[in-house]
This record gives sequence, structure tokens and C-alpha cells, in this order.
Amino acid sequence: MGGGARLQPAARTAPPAVEAPLTVTPVAPIAPAGPAATSATGKLQVALLLPLSGPSAALGQAMLDAAQMALFEVADDRLQLLVRDSGGTAATAAAAAQSAIADGARLILGPLLAAEVEATKPVAQSANVALVAFSTATQLAGNGTWLLGFDARQEIERVVLFALAHGRNNFAVLAPTSPYGDIAVAALHDAAQTAGATVGRVARYDPATTDFSTIVQSFAGGGVDFDAVLLPEGGTRLKSLAPLLPYYGVDPDHAKLLGTGLWADASIITEPALDGGWYAAPPPEVRGDFEKRFQALYKHSPPLLATLGYDATALAAMLARAPSGADFSAAALTNPSGFSGLNGIFRLLPDGLVERGLAVLEVHRTGATVIDPAPQTFQRLGY
Repeated sequence: MGGGARLQPAARTAPPAVEAPLTVTPVAPIAPAGPAATSATGKLQVALLLPLSGPSAALGQAMLDAAQMALFEVADDRLQLLVRDSGGTAATAAAAAQSAIADGARLILGPLLAAEVEATKPVAQSANVALVAFSTATQLAGNGTWLLGFDARQEIERVVLFALAHGRNNFAVLAPTSPYGDIAVAALHDAAQTAGATVGRVARYDPATTDFSTIVQSFAGGGVDFDAVLLPEGGTRLKSLAPLLPYYGVDPDHAKLLGTGLWADASIITEPALDGGWYAAPPPEVRGDFEKRFQALYKHSPPLLATLGYDATALAAMLARAPSGADFSAAALTNPSGFSGLNGIFRLLPDGLVERGLAVLEVHRTGATVIDPAPQTFQRLGY
């Protein structure tokens, strides 16, 4: 379909139980048994690898809860999730993948962390099983591994091109000296160069910084010769950083504040200093309904990454119902029309990366509103 194959929920009301995680023990990878084969019980088995123990256990559990919702709302009775604890470590994740493949998994969803994906990838490759992981470590994409995580580079390109279309052409960036900050600075340079704009000022800071006064004072020193400034930051650091910009002379009416998907956080979006700022993120409309259903079922709000657990499971469910039979092949996963999930349209690319249709939102003290909607189809090239 032109707008992507929609991962539609069915009229069902509560998530079912899934197979409980097994004790993880290393086993030898098995030879592929053909695409999307069913088990002796007639079940079509898909592995879900998440950190259900260790420091990321709470996030892993929320993603599992969301996956259970998708299993109930979208899948038919043939699809079975083989849940495995990736443990947050490379060794545990690799063993979890081996266990699931030995038990018949013909597609692996997850794991989450870069080290887990790196260790799991060769296990999946040796068994000819596709891996749809939740990481953003782009160096791990390709050769049978797809990354479903949110890509800051696409978010920055989207908001920069929008800013350019609205008269901003001289950019600055204030970013942490972290891998995310490195990605953000490079993405800003790439987007500006493509569009013929300039990046006039770049400043970096230690991500452990708690007092940004000296950093912002230096950044704003010598006058403001830029008309947009990218702040690829979130959480309490963004709330500490943003008010200092106008205090030291960066007038937000002159230098538009720009952000990434890290701004899509109810705890920070009402920060007065961000008022009028723009950021790019998945469209919030569909996700809002999911968040209400999740809250009703599990009695707490879901983290943003929980939507990836839902969308990955819904994607597997849809491919399992292909007219010619379940199909988890590379060709099926990389359908150029894409799919429509909780975060808008997305498609998996042959190089293993994900492309998303993003909206641009404007911050207000009462929340954020969409000022440039996300595309509904990948036939719309560019923004």
C-alpha cells in the first residue's frame, strides 16, 4: 500500500500470557529449517530478546509488556513469542539467541543494547535467521540485522530542513562530548552542507556537567551570529541548560532553539525556556492511544522505547499472515512501501537501517503541538 502496510489492532481487550523465559544456557546454533517454519504444535515461533534482569530490567519489562499487547491485539493464535532474557550483557544475549533458535525461532526481535546486538548478530547469521534489534548502533546494521531504534540523524535532518525552509540558515550546536553528541554534530554538518547552509559555531561539554553557566557564557561570547541553535540533549540537563541561553544573550526570538526526539518528554517539554522551540520526532497521535491502553493495563506510563516492542511484534504478526504464508525474508522485511506503527510510518532498508516519517513539533508551556505533520507515505521524498 502506498502509505505502508498498517499494523492494525484487532478488537481484543487484554494481553495474553507468553511463554516464560527459560534458563539461558549456550547451545550450538542449528541449521536453518527453511523460512518461517512452524513448530510441531503448528505454532510460528518468534524470539523476543530483552534485558529482563540487570540495570535495564525495568525498560526491558516495559517493552515486553508492550509486545504482549501487540501479540494480543494484532497476532493470530499461531504466533508464539519465545521470550528470552538478554541480561544486558553480550554473553547472555548470545546464549539467549542460541536458545531461542534451538527451540525453533525463525525471527529474532531484539536485543536492545549495542553490545547485546553485536554478540547476537553472528548467532542469527549462522542460522540464517533475521534479526530486528532495538539498538541505534548503526555500525551493526546490515547482513541480516535491522535496527528499529530511533535515529537522531534523521531527526536532526528533518528539523534542520524545516528550519531552513523557514528562513534559518546559520546554525550553531551545543552538544555533549558523548557518542550521541558526536552523531548530532555530524548530522547537523551533513544536513547544513546538503542544503547550502552554514554551521558557524560548535561547542561541546562534558556530559557529567551539572553547572552549565561557564559553558553557555563562553558559547554566547562574541555575539550571536547564528539564527538557530541545536540542543541535542534531554532530561534534567536540558532543563538546566536551556534557561541559561537567554540569560547570556541568546535571544530565542532571534536564534530558534532546535531539538531531537529527546525533547519528546512530558517532564521537560513545559520548560519555559524551550517555548517556541522546534524538534522532530515520530507523530504523537497514535502513540497517545497506546499509552492510555498501556496505563490501563499495567498501571504506569510506558517509556517511549516500549513502542518499539509493540511495533516489532506487530510487524512479525503481520508478516506471519502473508497471503502466500508466513514470510520473514529480507524481501518481506524491506517492503519499500513500509509499515505504519505506533510511531508513524517506517521501513527497513536493505542496509539494515530504519527510515521513519517524522513530524516537526513546536514547544509551548502547555505541551507541544505538531506544526508540520509526518508524511503518510514514502512516496513523498524529502521534507
